[in-house]
Amino acid sequence: MNEIRSSVFGLAVGNAMGVPVEFKNREELLEKPVTSMIEHGTYGLSAGTFSSDTSMTLATMDSIINFKEINYNDMMTRFCRWAGKGIYSANGKAFDISVTTKKALLKFLETGEDATKCGSDDINSNGNGSLMRMLPIALYCYYNKYKDYEVFNIVSNASSMTNANEISILGCYIYVNYLLFILNGKDKFASYNMIKCLDYSEYFSEDAIYYYNRLLKTNINNLRIDDLKSTSYVVYTLEAVIWVILNSNSYSEAIVGAINLGGDTDTIGAITGSIAGIIYGYDNIPEKWLASLKKFDYIEEKVLQFEKVLS
Repeated sequence: MNEIRSSVFGLAVGNAMGVPVEFKNREELLEKPVTSMIEHGTYGLSAGTFSSDTSMTLATMDSIINFKEINYNDMMTRFCRWAGKGIYSANGKAFDISVTTKKALLKFLETGEDATKCGSDDINSNGNGSLMRMLPIALYCYYNKYKDYEVFNIVSNASSMTNANEISILGCYIYVNYLLFILNGKDKFASYNMIKCLDYSEYFSEDAIYYYNRLLKTNINNLRIDDLKSTSYVVYTLEAVIWVILNSNSYSEAIVGAINLGGDTDTIGAITGSIAGIIYGYDNIPEKWLASLKKFDYIEEKVLQFEKVLS
């Protein structure tokens, strides 16, 4: 079950690497690339501090660890503990909650609505807030050998807790399937070709699929870097991540490439790291980056518990 350790630490390291340069201009970063864990930066934090991506991933894992199955209301309760009390955070504070996520958490707390009914479904609520926490869902589906319709239902419900528009759900579904193909032994290019061949029309409208045409109908890896928009919009985030994965040849190269795109660097770094961790393995994550990661022992504990539940 090395994939769990590799992907979770891959995500956390990529996330922490990206935190200090979030919102930075790409041109500035490409002129002077960040290649190590640095301190201060955007939020003035110490090196190795991870953000919401890792925190919500850990909360999702912890829910599955405790219930040994998917419990959306419990996951949402844990997200609320992170947002309100800093549980699962690197430093006791949730310092980067998106508007869409905050709105969903408040709805859950104030109305007691089912967690899967709390996300916003309007067209302007398609940030990467659900995509960033989808790794444990992919791993859960993989180790339980779920069929495609089961994967779709879980991904749809998990995304809808915060991001219920089908564009967001489709982005999560593409990402989860990409991971599943890699976990099943396909290389990164074969896996990319396989997600391009899936019939998304079974679950999604033509309008939603259209937004992913550049990813699914062309070869995203052939785009120039200037053609990428590394923002928090779920479509652009996923494009940037897969572009980096296909154009890099090691874990460190992927992370450096991801965070120096600028923009939403912590999330693009995290999602890139989750995939690169599986492809290249835990042993290829630089030791100096792991040594700087906050709450290493806590993350390792959750990895071991998660492995036990899924074994």
